[in-house]
Amino acid sequence: MALEQNNLGIGGRWRLFGRLQRAVLIFLCIFLMEAEAQIRYSIPEEMKKGSIVGNIAQDLGLDLRRLRSGRARIVTGENIQYTELKTDKGILVVNERIDREQLCGDVTPCSFTFEILLENPMELHPVTIEVLDVNDNAPIFQNRHLEFEISESAALGSRFVLESADDADVGGNGLQNYILTPNDNFALKQHVNPDGSKYAEMVLQKTLDREQQPRLHLKLLAVDGGNPQRSGTINVECTKASVIENAAKGTHIVTVNASDIDSGLNGIVTYSFSKLKAGVADLFDIDEATGRIYVAKQIDFEKDKKIEFRVEAKDKGGLTDSSKVEIEIIDVNDNAPVISVMSFTSSVSEDSPVGTTVGIINVKDFDSGENGQVRCTIQGGVPFQIKSNVRNYYALVTDSALDRENQSECNITVIVSDAGSPPLSTIKTFYLKVSDVNDNAPVFSQSTYTALITENNYPGLSVLSISAKDPDENQNAHVSYILEDYETGGSPLSQYVSVNAGNGVINAIRSFDYEQIKQLTFVVKAQDGGSPPLSSNVTVTILIQDQNDNPPQVLYPVQTGGSHVAEMVPRSADVGYLVTKVVAVDVDSGQNAWLSYKLHKATDRALFEVGLQNGEIRTIRQVTDKDAVKQRLTVIVEDNGQPSRSATVIVNVAVADSFPEVLSEFTDFARDKEYNDNLTFYLVLALAVVSFLFITCLVVIISVKIYRWRQSRILYHSSLPVIPYYPPRYSDTLGTGTLQHVYNYEVCRTTDSRKSDCKLGRAGSQNVLIMDPSSTGTMQRIHNEKSILDEPDSPLEVS
Repeated sequence: MALEQNNLGIGGRWRLFGRLQRAVLIFLCIFLMEAEAQIRYSIPEEMKKGSIVGNIAQDLGLDLRRLRSGRARIVTGENIQYTELKTDKGILVVNERIDREQLCGDVTPCSFTFEILLENPMELHPVTIEVLDVNDNAPIFQNRHLEFEISESAALGSRFVLESADDADVGGNGLQNYILTPNDNFALKQHVNPDGSKYAEMVLQKTLDREQQPRLHLKLLAVDGGNPQRSGTINVECTKASVIENAAKGTHIVTVNASDIDSGLNGIVTYSFSKLKAGVADLFDIDEATGRIYVAKQIDFEKDKKIEFRVEAKDKGGLTDSSKVEIEIIDVNDNAPVISVMSFTSSVSEDSPVGTTVGIINVKDFDSGENGQVRCTIQGGVPFQIKSNVRNYYALVTDSALDRENQSECNITVIVSDAGSPPLSTIKTFYLKVSDVNDNAPVFSQSTYTALITENNYPGLSVLSISAKDPDENQNAHVSYILEDYETGGSPLSQYVSVNAGNGVINAIRSFDYEQIKQLTFVVKAQDGGSPPLSSNVTVTILIQDQNDNPPQVLYPVQTGGSHVAEMVPRSADVGYLVTKVVAVDVDSGQNAWLSYKLHKATDRALFEVGLQNGEIRTIRQVTDKDAVKQRLTVIVEDNGQPSRSATVIVNVAVADSFPEVLSEFTDFARDKEYNDNLTFYLVLALAVVSFLFITCLVVIISVKIYRWRQSRILYHSSLPVIPYYPPRYSDTLGTGTLQHVYNYEVCRTTDSRKSDCKLGRAGSQNVLIMDPSSTGTMQRIHNEKSILDEPDSPLEVS
């Protein structure tokens, strides 16, 4: 019976492709090993935990301080970390039990790779650990009993494939030989598959005779090469086939065809799988009649890249033959890249230099070929880029200068895509906060500040508020306001204004006088709380506004107490004759200094007028002989303030053609002076008497006070319960008692006589008599006032 296979042309091409692929892989492995200069150790499996693998620090040429400063650690994508790095000793030790069969199965040599990662600067050293096999597994048959139904007419040379034994060990510890119990009917023939696995067949060498021996008991041994020995494996000719991973259930893979030259029932062949391994039996179905093999369950390339099994062809006469079927799994792009974060800092200072590493990631794709080739990019306009100096490892570094004021936090979105069709990608976002440094000075909201304040303000008045903002944060943004002190008008600026350090409010320290200072210009500094602090300045100008707090001052005619000067007007003066001009000034400004002149009283109001704006006194009619020689004019000078203030000036005018005529009219001034001198004497005498009485009363009150205090002390030391008596409405002399502190004196004159009365005024009265130190001056003023008061309804008015 011969075994035939379909799709031989396809199988030949796949075998050629497989050889080329293996050659490329061997070349790449040699190239990568040379390029990366891997550290390689060989250790036996099943070593105890803590066993030393090797001195990694010595082999890498690193000292222990570099291991500690670089935070050296093992980086692996596996869930189990089989080794541990002792940075204090620089050695690698076994961390977990290593089972070579569990780790690699039947793959040899068996090894696993990891990297030693160091930071500052980043270094990556690949390390490969080869796990050597020990003979800890015996060959095992899946079934304890193997039965064959063989016709006694079976032809000599018929072959019967025996079940293969599995040995998890490899190399010399793996399966070496099969031993068949010696017998006369069958001989054992062993075969070696191209992959090195062994299988055995029983070859019929003597015709069977059921009548002599209906049942033949044979024993098959599988022996390994270990010490002590144990059991084996099988492989035969193969028909190669391929299937795409994740192929749909029912997809046809290959058809196995066997021919039998017998006829009738003995020529009917059925097909079945021969002792499939666990996990493989569920993947495929076979049509017993046609030999067509189908996909029964989803196949994963990442688990099995190639699947081998045997198909047995059996006729009704009990004769069998078998063929090895090898199915290569074609990878499809069904795995997205996987991102693993090795290290990442959640905060970076805004003054970090360009190229600062903020994170390290590892990227893997479990697909193969182009499906496993990945490309990393960063999404969006963030100041970061991704670099790779070591295979599968990428560093996130700053690409430009950072500015927390423009971007205080960053979401770094890393996109990893493979080269499959269609490509698969994985996105991972990293949140990074940019920490602040004091790189911004406070900025005022205005380039200059100007405020208005009316003079005579009360001290402590809030003038204006300045404000500066600092775009930094926390203490670096805490702004304090400082007054740059200097002298103005001979006094320190701090005696005029103050600034609140916390809120920037500027207050007036004193009351301003427009007539002394009209403008105040100074500098305020805004300083942040950084280290070192940053600051900026702003100029503040305070303009003093005028109030109408000064009355007009008369410059001409000069008003003196003893003045008898009179302006002369000839009797021949025409209408509009300029008699004199009242000249006055006002130290206020603006409309508060606009003066107007009015004629308040006159001996003859029909004779003179005063210019409203210029103060010129002119005649308004022709002077006649009937006009009195002595003319008295009272002129009021008033400013334009609100409320207005004024001053009064007395102008004496003599209407005469000659000076002797004037003297005769003004001789009564001497008599008035004598009278006023007597009046002044009496006033001074009255003031002295009142002052004496006040002092006497004050002494009496203090004496009574002291006496009562001494009495109270005597009573205090005595045992008598004496309660002191105080008369009603009695108080001390500290300004709240019955006697007033201030006495003002008012001079009152009658209008119908030259007699004068002196009376005691109320406390706090504003009519204060001012005495001239020289009697002459005083009497002259009294004499002048007397000349004014001699006129009926002509009081002296000063506002």
